[in-house]
Amino acid sequence: MAFDINDYGIGKRPLWAIFASVLLLIVLAVFVLNCVAMGEGSRLLPIYSVETDEKKTAVTFNCAWGAEDIPEILAVLEKYEAKATFFVLGQWAKENPDAVKMIAEAGHEIGTHSNTHPDMAEISMEKAREELLRSCEYIEKACGIKPVLFRAPSGSYSGELIKTASEMGFMTIQWDIDSRDWKDKTAGEMVESVTKNVGKGSIILFHSGKENTLEALPQILEILKNGGYEFVKISDMIYAENYTIDHTGRQIPLGLSEGH
Repeated sequence: MAFDINDYGIGKRPLWAIFASVLLLIVLAVFVLNCVAMGEGSRLLPIYSVETDEKKTAVTFNCAWGAEDIPEILAVLEKYEAKATFFVLGQWAKENPDAVKMIAEAGHEIGTHSNTHPDMAEISMEKAREELLRSCEYIEKACGIKPVLFRAPSGSYSGELIKTASEMGFMTIQWDIDSRDWKDKTAGEMVESVTKNVGKGSIILFHSGKENTLEALPQILEILKNGGYEFVKISDMIYAENYTIDHTGRQIPLGLSEGH
């Protein structure tokens, strides 16, 4: 039997209609493929920085090593009218309750850095929950504050960890500016690196108990303050709701997401 295009109703349609139908099918196919790709590639991210029009930045400290420099760190922060966020290891809080209390009484914010500093991207979520709960017990015992912010040890996280932390009431915080004091950088190297790369809404990482941090910190704060920056606690800079997090980990309020 001979094939007749009219048997399928195609020959009765104008060419422009056929072309439009084919084009529509192509567009729909591309859209579906993109959606699948986005779904497969999407993942939960912590907050690395915050979208803001104000010259705000958050100075943060991970406390897992020594505590001897805490009084001096607090004195520097007070001199530059800076409020900071300290992510405290549970065991550090257990061993240094006076330091934790001192930080809280100075008006700074305290978050959890886990209890024993494991790689939380590799442990079970049951163990992760135990790490978070136990660390908060020691922190709350030391200063009466229950943390609501969490920073994963070594910055190692998974989407499952962020989801678990969120279900427990924690917001997971990373950083976009690393002082690299943990690599024993010189004060000069840290000053140059931080001040050169900082921006509005940046989160800066420091550590307690590191040799050159105390030398670099006042220089960094001096330069940034002269540049018009205000130093605020994480909770005073991030958005608690109605936000999205882009692929770089930058937290953006929903009202701004379309325009950025």
